[in-house]
Amino acid sequence: MTACDVAVVGAGPAGLSAAYAAARTGARTIVLERAEHPRYKTCGGGLIGTSLAALDGRIEVPADDRVHNVTFTHDGRREFSRDHGSPLVLMVRRPEFDDRLRRAAADAGAEIRERVAVRAIDQDTTGVRIRLADGTELTAGVVIGADGSSGITARHVGVEYDQVDLGLEVELPVAGPIREHWQGRLLLDWGPIPGSYAWVFPKGDVLTVGVIAERGQGEATRRYLRDFVDRLGLAGIEPIHDSGHLTRCRSESSPLRRDRVLVAGDAAGLLEPWTREGISFALRSGALAGAAAASGDLDGYVTAVHRELVPPMAAGRRLLGAFTRHPGVFHAVVATRPGWRMFARFCQGEASFQRTLTRMPVRAALALLRS
Repeated sequence: MTACDVAVVGAGPAGLSAAYAAARTGARTIVLERAEHPRYKTCGGGLIGTSLAALDGRIEVPADDRVHNVTFTHDGRREFSRDHGSPLVLMVRRPEFDDRLRRAAADAGAEIRERVAVRAIDQDTTGVRIRLADGTELTAGVVIGADGSSGITARHVGVEYDQVDLGLEVELPVAGPIREHWQGRLLLDWGPIPGSYAWVFPKGDVLTVGVIAERGQGEATRRYLRDFVDRLGLAGIEPIHDSGHLTRCRSESSPLRRDRVLVAGDAAGLLEPWTREGISFALRSGALAGAAAASGDLDGYVTAVHRELVPPMAAGRRLLGAFTRHPGVFHAVVATRPGWRMFARFCQGEASFQRTLTRMPVRAALALLRS
């Protein structure tokens, strides 16, 4: 039976950030991942400034594109574009990005075990026992769950979700004029389904095209993606990947810890409710969990999440509510100079939604939208 100080279940951005933070303090850290890097992950792959700050220079970001121009449409209409002149979002492909994080965690001293599936977790007063699919066991002082919202650690902790959305995505190979047209540019479309939107993210010779909407409207969401791709003139391109996933956002009272087991990233339901952006939350919560696990201050992890990550989530919920009711108003606001400036500052990590909502004009506007 192998023993370690910290066991991390899942080797995505949250788990590898946790492993990096724990291992660099000297804690014996083992990461358990059921797949093998590099592996495909359904994800837009846009890194905003908050994500880059959370990386803290630990990797060289494998950016396939640096977006400075953004086009906005409202269900394909009322198109306008803005150019920031400098990068707003870095585009990455998750196989390469996650593999860089894996190497950084390994270089910090973490042991990465791939093709390992966790079957059960049991706790007592001395530690945590992890049973693996091959019948072997691993004991740890602390376990950090980063195996997604449907993983075993989320169930063990009892994570509860009050927002579940369906994201659909295709990866389209592009070349020549199409590739040149999208270089340095992304598109956001506020969709026909309440609370939905679509995107086009350029990544060199690939375009990531996707839509997201509240779960329960599967056929309407699939139709939105088909119509969106067709509208862009991309319908004849055979996808490299055609996939979907559910994003789950935690309820306000959902636990982040059960005794010696912490959850981070998607497993904790930590993401921004309006944009459904999750990478920055994964990187930040993973680092907080790894530091807490290594130090033994497990209550400190819960406190830190509520201090640093819960407020922007609460602000995102308020924005999603208003956006769901009045997407046309949001479209018009972003077209204004102050609206574009707020959008650009958010992308660069210079402003957060909760700070934006403290501004009197924004609060007054949201009050009107609720009426």
